[in-house]
Amino acid sequence: MTDLRRAARLLRERVDGEVRFDAGSRAAYSTDASNFRQVPLGVVIPRTIDAAVDTVAVCHELGLPIVPRGGGTSLAGQCTNEAVVIDFTKHCHRLLSVDADRRRCVVEPGIVLDDLNRQLAPTGLRFGPEPATHPNCTLGGMIGNNSCGATAQRTGKVVDNVVSLDVLLHDGTRFRAARLSEHEYDAVAGRTDRVGEIHRALRRLRDQHGDLIRTRYPRIPRRVSGYNLDSLLPEHGFDVAGLLVGSEATLVTVLAAELDLVPVVRARTLVVLGFGSIGEAADAVPHIVEHEPIALEGVDQYLIRDQQVKGMNPDALAELPEGTGYLLVQMGGEDADEADRRAEQMLRALGTTDHAPDVAFYDDPAREHELWQVRESGLGATAHVPGKPDTFEGWEDSAVPVDRLGDYLRDLRVLYEEFGYAGDTGPSLYGHFGQGCVHTRVPFDLYSTEGVAAYRRFLERAADLVVSYGGSLSGEHGDGQTRGELLPRMFGDEVVGLFEVVKGLFDPDDLMNPGKVVHPAGLDEHLRLGGRWAPKRLRPLAFGFPDDGHSFTQAANRCVGVGKCRQLTHDGGSVMCPSYQVTREEEHSTRGRARLLFEMLDGHGDGPITDGWRSTEVRDALDLCLACKGCKSDCPADVDMATYKAEFLHHHYRHRLRPRADYATGFLPSAAMVIDRLRLAPAVNRLTSVPALRRIGTRAAGLEDREVPRFAPQTLQRWLRTHRPAREAGRRGTVLLWPDTFTNHFHPEVGVAAVGVLESAGWGVTMPSRPVCCGLTWLSTGQLDVARARVRHTLRELAAHVRDGGLVVGLEPSCTTVLRSDAVELMPDDLDARRVRDHTVTLAELLTGHTEGWTPPVAPAGVSALAQVHCHQHAVLGWDADRDLLERTGIEVERLESGCCGLAGNFGFTAGHGAVSEACAEQVLLPRLRAAGPGTVVLADGFSCRTQIHELDSGGREAIHLAQLLDNLSAERPPGYRTTTDP
Repeated sequence: MTDLRRAARLLRERVDGEVRFDAGSRAAYSTDASNFRQVPLGVVIPRTIDAAVDTVAVCHELGLPIVPRGGGTSLAGQCTNEAVVIDFTKHCHRLLSVDADRRRCVVEPGIVLDDLNRQLAPTGLRFGPEPATHPNCTLGGMIGNNSCGATAQRTGKVVDNVVSLDVLLHDGTRFRAARLSEHEYDAVAGRTDRVGEIHRALRRLRDQHGDLIRTRYPRIPRRVSGYNLDSLLPEHGFDVAGLLVGSEATLVTVLAAELDLVPVVRARTLVVLGFGSIGEAADAVPHIVEHEPIALEGVDQYLIRDQQVKGMNPDALAELPEGTGYLLVQMGGEDADEADRRAEQMLRALGTTDHAPDVAFYDDPAREHELWQVRESGLGATAHVPGKPDTFEGWEDSAVPVDRLGDYLRDLRVLYEEFGYAGDTGPSLYGHFGQGCVHTRVPFDLYSTEGVAAYRRFLERAADLVVSYGGSLSGEHGDGQTRGELLPRMFGDEVVGLFEVVKGLFDPDDLMNPGKVVHPAGLDEHLRLGGRWAPKRLRPLAFGFPDDGHSFTQAANRCVGVGKCRQLTHDGGSVMCPSYQVTREEEHSTRGRARLLFEMLDGHGDGPITDGWRSTEVRDALDLCLACKGCKSDCPADVDMATYKAEFLHHHYRHRLRPRADYATGFLPSAAMVIDRLRLAPAVNRLTSVPALRRIGTRAAGLEDREVPRFAPQTLQRWLRTHRPAREAGRRGTVLLWPDTFTNHFHPEVGVAAVGVLESAGWGVTMPSRPVCCGLTWLSTGQLDVARARVRHTLRELAAHVRDGGLVVGLEPSCTTVLRSDAVELMPDDLDARRVRDHTVTLAELLTGHTEGWTPPVAPAGVSALAQVHCHQHAVLGWDADRDLLERTGIEVERLESGCCGLAGNFGFTAGHGAVSEACAEQVLLPRLRAAGPGTVVLADGFSCRTQIHELDSGGREAIHLAQLLDNLSAERPPGYRTTTDP
């Protein structure tokens, strides 16, 4: 038995990297995006490529198996193993060189595809293959799986775009794998070391079995199954690099890769074709392929329905033509005219066949991007669909010849029906139809022994079906453990025997990702669930978890491993996951935290986390969760880590003392009420403005030493008591303006401005006269008993107003989110909680959706603004109404793709979080503010966002609330005018 303590000690002594054999790290890497789970021995995160070499050397010395890992999104179990995981993504992600003239570059394996292409953008070149996971997949992982994506229609698979690989064997042998001319082969084969031995053996294998390989390998563009023995054939130039691409870390560790690049397509046009069924759409594919589209994707009505149910891509779905099966055909050209012309030629030719479709034609890049999201959202859209059973991988990427695709889809549907997997709701069929590749997720029952047995029988039958069509078990995602056992059905025993020979040449001790592809574990072994999975019962819960059957177990099992939370940018206004973007740590991604929560359930009885709610590993992983709620909207599986964190902390600290910061920030509303009642604001402000006293106070409270927000000398509630309403106020009725703690006690000028705007729009304004709070600070710190009491008090204060149909206007996005979402989740059976949810609106929603005939004030010409949208507004409330309202003022507004500001309520104030908080702000927000013109207005409705900008923006820029902007325009003050004086 391996002495893991000794292994960890030797690795720390000899490797320049982060060596982690702790329970939390092992739990975070226990699975990928597949059905399988194997807890690793440990994790090594090398700081350099040389450190990765040293890692392998120590593992070889100790006889430890290894798994080099990229983005961890593999769908067949390639990235999960009882081995030492080598994660390249945190440090080994450099673009080493670019030769634009030769259209080549050299990269380290941890570089993310989108990051690579961003760096290549000035050259006009890019790496061609682009899987749907392009924001977070790495080149090392793409090479391991021989990835493809929609762009493979034009550029081919990864194997078609790799020039050479710098590879390492488990025994430390390192060499350059490449396509070799006869002269180059003779030089390598003449060596007396292992490199020469391997090349000579590969040449013998090719010469002796070339005809067998040609016979048994399907001649289709999407054959990804098996080792690429065909790359050794003379017609492919004895390409050893090609052989190693797609070997799924079972042969070598890739240390660097030289890649071919392709020119960026200058102009694209998208045509969406609607057909009577997905089979009819597939029948038309061969006729479209003749016109050389750069992408050709298929989507059926079940995928569309899943996205509609989950509220995904609504604008794009509304643009689809008539039909129940769709083809997305993208044409490219040097300019828009050429792309359009090629699309029109394709449509004219298609009209002369028996496959005339309904057509929607797009040449607006923004609209094309939205429609493309319909296809790229496939995996997430088909997971955890309300009203449908859970779906799983297993048969998600088979491929057949394009001229047989329609018949294959029809027969596959029959097979679904035979096994009881088909119905009025799917499963959906979609994929890269231009190359015959079909994606699907099947509602296997992986919770019972009988269901697992049916899963096995189905995969065996499906394998026989695709082979009968001359196809491949895998057309993109690889074999791993899901399909490794089925390879003899596709290739025959003799070719699989050649795979074993190759495995023996490169990895005679079976220490490279054992149990995958060659000598594979059974497709029903190491299941993440399975008939014997028996998670701990964790009750009673504080939240209701209504979308998960009131089960924390189901909530923790939501993550399907797609890894969108690991993307490094905020493209499209996404927020998830700010802590990962700063740390690049798996356990600080939404996915990593979900994995730890899953392991906390200890459903297999052999997991690394055994102490349930008391787990320090889970607590530490959740510590850097900002509770921004970005995952609530951005995660395709609807993981809501902010709620999971609050639930966990509630139980973790139950009947125990909490960290001091939880009391200091959690009870802030109570403290603010006392300070107001005793008129202590001026004294408190004077004390906290003295640096020495502030440092003593923040340290005692467990807080970061940062500027303490100043209490207003008069609260909003006090101001309203003496306020004389405007003459036009009340003609539309009365709204209740919610006096959240932050507006009421710190920034009442925001509320004053809101009252002015509301009254000028014809609304009367009322407000609770007694101190109130929504419970946000107790929610975010997991003090849920107190939070529930506060929410209950709030509901009593609002009940009469909302029962009469009155609207509640929220100004602070985080507090408004509590009224719109958290309160119901905390008290799911409370009718008043639902009424408050349904009657709570933002200021922009009230003015655009409930104030008919009102015209917003118009800004002077040339006014521009930057908008930092609060995370909770992005995730729950939405910003569409704000965008519409701002457009009507004539202001040119740029919504910053900055994600979370980094303060996130109590997060940025808690000791130990300062560096991460500031790093979040430095990603996009602060640099963009520094680059903005001096007259640019900065909009930030969130108190946290305004506070972060106030403290960290070196230019001294101050942000204002939407209410202040509108009030300024009405009063003909400068749009960015801001006052902090006594209202």
